Amino acid sequence: MSARSEPVLRAPQSRRRLVALLVPVLLAAAGCTAGTEEKDPGPSARQKAAASRPSPFQDCSALGTAPASAPPASSSGGGGQALPELTLNCFTGGAPFALRELRGPAVVNVWASWCPPCRKELPAFQRLSERAAGQLQVIGVNNQDGREAAQAIGEDFGIRFPVLVDQGEGLKRALNRKAIPLTVLVDGQGRVRHVDSSGALDDARLAELVRQHLGVTVPA
Repeated sequence: MSARSEPVLRAPQSRRRLVALLVPVLLAAAGCTAGTEEKDPGPSARQKAAASRPSPFQDCSALGTAPASAPPASSSGGGGQALPELTLNCFTGGAPFALRELRGPAVVNVWASWCPPCRKELPAFQRLSERAAGQLQVIGVNNQDGREAAQAIGEDFGIRFPVLVDQGEGLKRALNRKAIPLTVLVDGQGRVRHVDSSGALDDARLAELVRQHLGVTVPA
């Protein structure tokens, strides 16, 4: 009896010994994976690399000064709502900027790197800032975006106008809009004359909006 039953007793003991040998190996393998993940540079390292590069955007120091060749503030007529009481950081750093201190005429473009129509229209806003220099200001408001992604867009598309950062989507909510891109036209009195949410704008449509709502003729 004992001789016949001996193999039955040995089998489970062999399995237990095998499991006991495998568990440390499996735990060691898991530890290597965790260690590799901890050493992975991750997004924070990429963000630091982006922050170390010069920003493509201008600083925001001139936003509180009216353009030198701007038309008289009364040229766009009365009416319009005041800009919201919202203070945003400048992409390049420095003191936060209160939107109600903006001196127009100004075209404010609300955009994000993850928004295809935003990327499509951004070059047109850069061209507007060059063609209408001295007559109006072009300002970007980067909406709920990553710094690295926003900077990469600025570098790739050659965007140079000042950009404010709106991680909380405060401007979009204050304007009661649900989607971007948004284009906000602000007159010389700092009042919102028009908000466009029709999609990606081209040079001709931008020039028409500026002429119609701000009284500024953009050179071709």
